[in-house]
This record gives sequence, structure tokens and C-alpha cells, in this order.
Amino acid sequence: MKTRLARTAGNERACAIYREMVESILESLQELPHGELRFTPDDAREEIQPWLGDGWAAQPQGAGDLGERLQRAFADAFAGGAEQVIVMGSDSPEVSAGDVRLAIKELKSHDLVVGPAIDGGYWLIGMRAPHPELFADISWSSDQVLGQTLARAKSRGLSIQLLRILADIDTEADWNAYVREREA
Repeated sequence: MKTRLARTAGNERACAIYREMVESILESLQELPHGELRFTPDDAREEIQPWLGDGWAAQPQGAGDLGERLQRAFADAFAGGAEQVIVMGSDSPEVSAGDVRLAIKELKSHDLVVGPAIDGGYWLIGMRAPHPELFADISWSSDQVLGQTLARAKSRGLSIQLLRILADIDTEADWNAYVREREA
């Protein structure tokens, strides 16, 4: 559940907004050959099944804070033989397949690719090797996430490429601003 969104929009409307965001992102990404949806709660597989495109998989996020869940997604993908892994959130409906293709391209020459969000977080993070230290002791759901992550990456000598800045939809006001911009 999008708890910050539900505070003012209510649970039912927050759920409808979230579904619209996810469907918008997945529509934009449908041309990509494969991907994996990580979902929560862990028993929601049946609910997300209609969102799976051909060649796409689904896996529960599992327990833990956002950092633990991100670290697990990267660890699982690299353990499965991936040479590059890109993880995106579901809060930035403006993301496109072109953004993902650019991240893939930039990972050929950078250790880390990050899509900054206006609110100080990020909407995409990609790596070509696991770096679990990037997810520990981060002030999740704050305007410090991007800065803390980049500082940690720099302190470890990782080469970094930033993508375009996108808005994150965390509140009803964010959603209303996005809808106004989209309709303009």
C-alpha cells in the first residue's frame, strides 16, 4: 500500500492511483524483451499476474526495509547469471523503455547508473556487479536517499552515470500535479 498517498487520498483511491502508475510504466516497457516484477505483499502473485508480459517473471520482494529488498533483488539476479541488473520503482510513471535502454548502454562503461527523483530519491538504479553496501543504513523515504547512495558509491570508487530527473508520486499532491502536467 502507498501509505503516504493513502493518508490524504484514502486507501481505495491510493490503490487505484498505484494501479494506474504501474500500468502506465508497464505499457511503456512492454517492448523490452524480459523483466521481473518484484511484488509486495508476498502473497499478491495472483493480483499482479495480469501485468506480466511475455518473457516476464514475478517474485515476491520478501521481508525487510527497502534497502534489504533492493539488495535481495540484485543478489538474486546476479546469482542467476545476470551481467547487468537494473531495478526500478513504480512511483515514476514517466519512465520509458528509452530510459531503460540508456541505463543498459551506460552500464557498459559505468559501475552504477542512477535515475534521480525530484524528491531526493531515485527511480532507477543499475549495477554491473553487486554492491550491497549501497543499500545499508540509508535514510529511506527521505530526501537524503540519492545523496547518501552516491556518496557511498563514490567512497568505494565506483564510476557513476546519472540519468534524467523524474518526479516520484508519493502523495496525492504529487499525483494531482502529474495529472495536470500530463493533461496540459
